[in-house]
Amino acid sequence: MPQAPSVPAPESREGRPSRRALIGGAALLGLMPGGARAQAGGPAKPAGPGTGAAASVADARPLTAAPARLRLKPGPASETAIWAFDGKTVPPALRVKRGESLRLRVENRTERPLSLHWHGVRNQNAMDGVGGVTQAPIAPGADFTYAFAPPDAGTYLIRPLVVGGSSEPSGRGLAGFLVVEETTPPAIDRDLSLLMQDWRLQEDGSLLPFGQANFAAAGGRLGNLVTINGRPVPEAIEARPGSRLRLRLGNACNARATRLRFEGVKVYVAGVDGQPTDTFEPLKATLPFPPGTRYDLLLDLPAEPDAKASIVALVGNGLTLASLTTKGELVSEKRPPIGPIGDNKLLPAEVKLQNAFRRDVVITGGATLSKDRPEAEPVYAGDPTRIWAVNGATGAAGAPPLFSVKRGQVVVLAIKNETAFPQALHLHGHVFRLLHPLDDGWEPYWLDTFQLLEGRTARIAFLADNPGRWLISATVLERFDTGLWTSFEVT
Repeated sequence: MPQAPSVPAPESREGRPSRRALIGGAALLGLMPGGARAQAGGPAKPAGPGTGAAASVADARPLTAAPARLRLKPGPASETAIWAFDGKTVPPALRVKRGESLRLRVENRTERPLSLHWHGVRNQNAMDGVGGVTQAPIAPGADFTYAFAPPDAGTYLIRPLVVGGSSEPSGRGLAGFLVVEETTPPAIDRDLSLLMQDWRLQEDGSLLPFGQANFAAAGGRLGNLVTINGRPVPEAIEARPGSRLRLRLGNACNARATRLRFEGVKVYVAGVDGQPTDTFEPLKATLPFPPGTRYDLLLDLPAEPDAKASIVALVGNGLTLASLTTKGELVSEKRPPIGPIGDNKLLPAEVKLQNAFRRDVVITGGATLSKDRPEAEPVYAGDPTRIWAVNGATGAAGAPPLFSVKRGQVVVLAIKNETAFPQALHLHGHVFRLLHPLDDGWEPYWLDTFQLLEGRTARIAFLADNPGRWLISATVLERFDTGLWTSFEVT
């Protein structure tokens, strides 16, 4: 097996990316120019196995999480001890049609508690998959049945999420896609899912031990080897000349934020974080890609054979994640120009801000950087289990919600990042609009995940229409495990 390309940043400084590297996964404020104008205008009890939508689970499909081994580095390094679903080292891409129910009995054969978060799905609260908040974690040797009908078509992630224990199952490889197909999907030749993960490996191929406070207090557990769909990059894709492809890209890394650049082909963004949008070309052919983010892209490959294109992560001198090559006979079918894949009639056409409930959300904590010696290691000397705080409180399973609103209330949050690092954040159970600084408009796409640079404030607006206790959480899982999350309640 050839030597897989490595990622240089973590090798040079133990556990600390440079500030420039972190800024590489910049906030989604720069995703595209322009934007539509806006019109002026008690916690849920943990759900035990078999509750809620899981009442009808006789036909639930089993999904077993268990130890496995994966060749990530060439010999003489050993295979890496990982965790995998159903013994397959390729992460699953589960597919259901919109309106269909997903019934999945997750069997935990690992040595740690587990629960699976359906990242981006506007789910029933009991099925959101936050161990310790929306359900009891699945103990080793136990199982839990997830049963729900995703309301929206789109591309979603499967990520482990347990209060205080998410980094290890993710860092050992547990991740996947949930694809909810449109009732009338766009006309394409191939639909491909590309899941990015990274791995923090030692020289012998073993995983670096988990639970290191210096990672959690700084950039998170950045890997030194990147995979796409469980294989070291680049992922080689061949398709017929003239093919129209749909690429579903997802970032399931523990911590790595980057930017993607598209070379040799023109791509159009058709969906962001699972929700359809008016198609647009990425500014300068690049897109920000923090953990938890997904894109649906449409592209037409060149008509000539052996044409090449690539998707590159802007890490170091550039890391090719996937290569595309045209092979075989020309696709003869004529297609109309690439256009939108539809819209989501379940989302409001506008978010009326006049009577919104407004709350400031301030993120603090983490390591500090020396102003006099920017090259020095960040320093953290506090409690390793309470590294981060939101409005002065570290996330804890029994903590009261930050606020409570009635169902149907519009919420505007002013989120301020007072830490020394960019923060990738995820809103559970809902989607939001990223507001312009003066509340005079918003970016023209729905989001559930975004990245906020250090020292910045961003305002998000959403309709709180999904009852339950929901999280606002870090998608860098070492930060989530050490307190960077809070919750709110919709009654």
